[in-house]
Amino acid sequence: MNLLKKNDLFQTINGIIVTLFALLCTLPILLVLIVSFSDENSVLKKGYSFFPNKFSLAAYKTAFSSSDQLISSYMVSIGVTVIGTLAAVLITGMAGYMLANRQVRYRNMIALFFFITMLFNAGLVPWYMVNDLLGFKNNFLALLIPSLLFSPFNLFLVRNFMQGLPEALLESARIEGANDGYIAFRIVFPLSMPVLATVALFYGLGYWNNWFNAIMLIDKESLYPLQYLLYKLQSEISMINQMQGISSTGNLTVPKESFKMAIAIITIGPIVLLYPFLQRFIIKGLIVGAVKG
Repeated sequence: MNLLKKNDLFQTINGIIVTLFALLCTLPILLVLIVSFSDENSVLKKGYSFFPNKFSLAAYKTAFSSSDQLISSYMVSIGVTVIGTLAAVLITGMAGYMLANRQVRYRNMIALFFFITMLFNAGLVPWYMVNDLLGFKNNFLALLIPSLLFSPFNLFLVRNFMQGLPEALLESARIEGANDGYIAFRIVFPLSMPVLATVALFYGLGYWNNWFNAIMLIDKESLYPLQYLLYKLQSEISMINQMQGISSTGNLTVPKESFKMAIAIITIGPIVLLYPFLQRFIIKGLIVGAVKG
């Protein structure tokens, strides 16, 4: 009975600590939300505060001033993220299965070539020249393929996880006459769902937050992703404020600090909605994929 009471007390204390820690983790997001609705001059005079002197919608009015372009950029980012993540997970899963398959000759040598790309790169100029020659400029593929379609780190994470699957299970499937395609898509991939969901989140975050490909390869406004559009708006606001020569005590016609916070709120939405669906897979996929093999 004493053990049960002690266990209940421990669980209660543990729950309180975890709850308090979770609340502390939400404070930065709450601060960003409050500052995004704060008056710009109030932010500049008194800094970021949970209790601003005056609220304002100026930051969101600035962000939504070109609502058609904002919606278009949202659609571009969503399309690139969905298509790119699915393609990247498929490629990574198939490559991971190949490197984890003990029947593949020279698989360790092939893995070495992937590993080398994690240590060395040719540089920005060759990267741009190759993409230009391949036609990845001012089109949807320019946002999809360069830099993000495949990650060696994610590949090794998937390979390590797949190497931990029972070899007897795969061997029995081969004895029954199953080919590699059937084994990969009907046995290995379903069993590897934790690590595949984990790398899907990594790829999704990479595509959603990517603005570099757009700034290097895109000139058409219709192809601007959300991150690049907001980056461009923020740069224009900074330039306007500098040209006006407004001091920190003056009246700002265009918000800057509150606009940064509004950008964070606008862009964080889809990721916040995606994370709960993948949360139960992520920790298991990271732990098992990192230590096995």
